[in-house]
Amino acid sequence: MKYLLWLLKAAIFFTLFAFALNNQQDATVYFFFGTQWTAPAVLIVLTAFALGVAVGVLGMVPRWWRHRSAARRAHQALPHPAAPARASSAASPAAVDPALPQPPVHGI
Repeated sequence: MKYLLWLLKAAIFFTLFAFALNNQQDATVYFFFGTQWTAPAVLIVLTAFALGVAVGVLGMVPRWWRHRSAARRAHQALPHPAAPARASSAASPAAVDPALPQPPVHGI
């Protein structure tokens, strides 16, 4: 599986490299008020992609903050019983309160 993943990464890299080599001719982007930018086409495409990623990430930041604060409030709202001694908790694993959320069985 590891070699298949490396093969996929190499295929993506060489595809993008071939794209960059095939798009070296100059292209001009015209902005407002007669402003223009002339650069290789691959650089213009890369810039447009990077700007799209940045706008997408910045658009998601408020939602991430809301989810983090909601998770923090939910965690603080959970009752935190006094920590039992390790020997007593290992001796009685059935003493877990079923009303509390349990961690995933497989650790995922």
